[in-house]
Parts: sequence; C-alpha cells; structure tokens
Amino acid sequence: MRAAICDMVTIARHLNLTLVIPELDKTSFWADPSDFGDIFNVNHFINSLRDEVKIIKALPKKFSSKIRTEPFTMPPVSWSSEKYYLKQILPLVRKHKVIHFNRTDARLANNGLPLRLQKLRCRINYEGLRFTPEIEALGDKLISILRRSGFFVVLHLRYEMDMLSFSGCTHGCSDRETEELTRMRYAFPWWKEKEIVSEKKRLEGLCPLTPEETALVLRALGFTRDALIYIASGEIYGGERRMAALRASYPKIVRKEMLLSAEELRPFQNHSTQMAALDYLVSVASDVFVPTYDGNMAKVVEGHRRYAGFHRTIVLDRREIVELLDLLQDGKLSWDQFSTAVKEVHKNRMGQPTPRKVIPGRPKEEDYFYANPQECTGPSRISSIESRESDI
Repeated sequence: MRAAICDMVTIARHLNLTLVIPELDKTSFWADPSDFGDIFNVNHFINSLRDEVKIIKALPKKFSSKIRTEPFTMPPVSWSSEKYYLKQILPLVRKHKVIHFNRTDARLANNGLPLRLQKLRCRINYEGLRFTPEIEALGDKLISILRRSGFFVVLHLRYEMDMLSFSGCTHGCSDRETEELTRMRYAFPWWKEKEIVSEKKRLEGLCPLTPEETALVLRALGFTRDALIYIASGEIYGGERRMAALRASYPKIVRKEMLLSAEELRPFQNHSTQMAALDYLVSVASDVFVPTYDGNMAKVVEGHRRYAGFHRTIVLDRREIVELLDLLQDGKLSWDQFSTAVKEVHKNRMGQPTPRKVIPGRPKEEDYFYANPQECTGPSRISSIESRESDI
C-alpha cells in the first residue's frame, strides 16, 4: 500500500497533475473497511508534499458533474518508466480530464528513473506518509514497552492461513489442513495459480519458513534463549500447536495482544491494515528485523531500516536454508556444521549497504526499489544520521 501510494504521487508530480486522496481496496481477502484517513495522517500527507504536488480530498464538483457515469478507468502497465506515463497516460488525461487507476501495485520501474523522481519516492515514503496520531501513539507505546527490556527482535512470521493458501506451501501441515488451504485457494478467483506442488516450491526457496524451521534458523544464527522476540503477523495457522517448537526455543515471545490491553486494541480490531501498521512501526524500530518471507511489507520495512541508518535486517536465503535444514534432519550435518553454514550464508545479508541488483527486462527478479532505496542512502545521508545519533 505504501509503495503504491508513493508511486502514484510521484507519477502525479511528474505529469503535473492533481492527485485525489487514494481509495483503498476493500475487496481483498482481509475485507478491511478502512479508508485512507483511518490509516494515514491525511493533513500531514497533503501539507508535507504541498511544494511538490497538489493533493485534494475529493474530486471537485466541476469535474464530477462532467462525468456522466464513472471516470475513465484503467490499470497502468506494470514496472513502467516515467516515459510511458508521459507518452501514453498524459494524452489520456488531456482527453478525459480525470483518470482512475484501478491497479497501482508495482506500476513504476525500480531502476532507470531520473534521480529527482527516485528521491521523491523516498521523501513521500519516509516523510509524507505518517500513520494517524492514534496509530502512532499506540505504536510508540509498544516500542517503549519493548525497549524497557533492552534489546528486542522483530520476527515477521508469515505463516497465516491466506499466505499458505495463496503460495500453496503446506510443508508440515496435516492432510486435512492441506485440503482446507487448497479449497481456499480455489475459492478466490483473483489468486491465479491453482495447481501448486508444495515441496517443489519449498526447495526453490519460494515458501515462507515454518515456525519449526524458524526456531532452528534463529538458533543457528546465534540468537540466545533469552532473546525478546516480538511476532509481527496475523493469526498463525495451526495456532499454538505450530508455535510450540518456537516457544520452547524462545520463551520470551510476545505479540501486541500480550503487551496492550483489549481496550487499547479495540478501535483497531477487525481492521487488519491498522493492526499491520502497528507491526510496521515496531518492525522499523527494532534492533533486528527477521522476515521469514520476502513479501511486500518485509521489503518495505527493510528499505525503511536502510534509510534510517542501515539497521540490521536479516534477509534469509530460504533456498539455501531449506537445503541445510533437510541435511540436518537427515543426519548429514551436525548441529555445529549447520550453524556455521547458516551464519556463512547470511554474513552479507544483514542489511548493510549493497548495490541494488538490476536485471534488465526482468523487474520481478531484480531488487525492489523500496527494499533498497540506494539513491536516498548515500554518504551525505549516512553522515547526517550519524550526526543526529551522536547528538542524541
């Protein structure tokens, strides 16, 4: 959501157009009725970007009266350059006066854009997009509670029912659970991939790690039993049964529901995006962030942490991990060999400065701009952060 908003503001600025506050999708799996203003600080969003682009809360009547039915609606082409919007989209705006983009995910290229546009994407994401005061205040309280214990880790454990159903990853699930997940996948028509071989995807590193696998990987990486681990996720599929091994290894596992009262969380209940916003704030502020799957939120948090000063984010190489886990389980590796190998695989995957990988013509396979916004994390940016930290 954040990435799509940033891209649309950037496109509006490039084309010198007025942007209407975005409408949020309410038809997805989560069926969250939240509007933009329920999640983000609208006034700050408009005012902080005033010098770049005009943003308004609703379409003016002079335009809406001219549109007899619905505005001209279309999805922009995915991963497009700024030239596409100038040559293909701007003429349509001139013709129709109002244009509605009904798909906004990954509609702007990762690479090859002018530096000013890349920097604008960062400014929107890290300065223009703030959550509502209510979300920010409760997020600050969560962070404060965790900080009292000192060092804390955020584990983005993507093991919710929708994730497993969508990906077709059922390793460790019972036959009944596998059938349930498969039925769910076929029930949602916008999930295009239906026939999935779970073990094949797992071996290719395309599945989220299970809670049991995650426990072994954290131990191998050197996280000690007394580590405070905050779980950033929705409801874990299989519940406490699937969390047993992870809790046995790390008794100090907490969730927001354990740290805040029911009364404090009540305004956000049944609003999955607002609950995710709380997890986002805690994830950005953590000492270490460990995602078990490289989904959109994990990537955007990784980039936010790079921008904030290259805070440690362990980007797990799931393909290598699965191979090592299977060797360990088969008795072909000792624990010490397994741990050494896991550490070696990840020594350069800790969120340190690295060039963004570019693969011309294959944008889905290259590094995501919002995971590594290198144009905004240069030497001047880093020295500025170091200066502020020394002042603190």
